[in-house]
Amino acid sequence: MQKDKNVLRYEAAAAILPNRLRKAAMELPESDQRQAEELRLRAGRPMTVLLPSGERELEAAAEPEELETLCDLATEFSRYAAAETLREGYLPVRGGFRVGLCGTAVIKDGVNTNLKNLSSAVVRIGRERQGIGEGLAHLLFKEGRFASTLILSPPGGGKTTLLRDLVRCLSDGTEGLAPLRIALVDERGEVAVCYQGQPQMNVGARTDVLDGCPKALGIPMLLRAMNPQVIAVDEITLRQDLTAISLAAGCGVGLLATIHAADQGELLEKPLYRKLLEERVFRLAVCIRQQEGKRAYSVEELPW
Repeated sequence: MQKDKNVLRYEAAAAILPNRLRKAAMELPESDQRQAEELRLRAGRPMTVLLPSGERELEAAAEPEELETLCDLATEFSRYAAAETLREGYLPVRGGFRVGLCGTAVIKDGVNTNLKNLSSAVVRIGRERQGIGEGLAHLLFKEGRFASTLILSPPGGGKTTLLRDLVRCLSDGTEGLAPLRIALVDERGEVAVCYQGQPQMNVGARTDVLDGCPKALGIPMLLRAMNPQVIAVDEITLRQDLTAISLAAGCGVGLLATIHAADQGELLEKPLYRKLLEERVFRLAVCIRQQEGKRAYSVEELPW
C-alpha cells in the first residue's frame, strides 16, 4: 500500500536530523506523523514535535553538537554557501523544507553576520495542499480583472498555505480563468521555498520568484523588471511594506497578500492597515476560520 503523502513529508523532514534524533523522530505513530508541523530541537532538552494539539516531547534530548550536525546536513556540508540566510536565522533545504536556528549572534557594525554556538533549531514540515485555492480563485475577480485581495487568519491559521495555492491557480489558470503573470516576493523563503534558485513548492508556471528580499525593496524591483499582472507577498508587517504596496496599486498591478488578523473586525483595529483600507488598495478578503476542526474559507468585500 502506498504511504500517505503527509507521512512521506514527515519522513523526509526527519531525514534532515542527525542519526540518533532521526530514529527517535521515526518512533512517532504514523497518525501523528501525518499531522506534524515541526520538529524542534533545544540543546539539552527533549526534542519535540509540534502537532495541532501542541508540542509533544520525544524520547531524545538534543546535544549541542547535534545542532551543529543538523546545520551541516541542512547545508549539505557547505555553510559558506548558505551564509546569507544563516545570518538571517534560517536555512532553506532541498525538498521544500526550512530550518530555523537560534544561537549566539555575531554582530559587526550593527549587523548580524553569523550564528555560532547553536542553541535551538526547528525543522518546518512545509506541506502543499494543492486544490484548496481552486474554488476561491474565480471569486477574486471583478469585471474580469483580479481584485486585490488580503488573506486573513490568526498565526498558524494556514495563510501561507492558501497563498501558495492561490498563486499556483492564478499562474497556471483554472477553468474559466486565463493564466496571469505573477511576481512573488518570498521574503522569508516560506512560500516557494527556493533551493539554489528553483522553487521546491509548486507556485505555477508563470510565477517569477524574488527570494529572500524585503518586500519594501522587492516590490519596486519587480515593478521595474518583471511586468507583473499580480504581485504576491506573505505577511505585511511594516509601514515600509505598505508604502511599496500602495506604489504597486498606483501602477495598476493586482496584489495578493496575507495579514495576521482573525477577521475584518480585528483588521480595522490595527492603525497600520487602516490606510490601505481607506485608500481601497485591497477590495476583498479571504478569511480562514476553524469549523469543526477543519479550515473554512470565505470571500468578503472590504469596507469603503
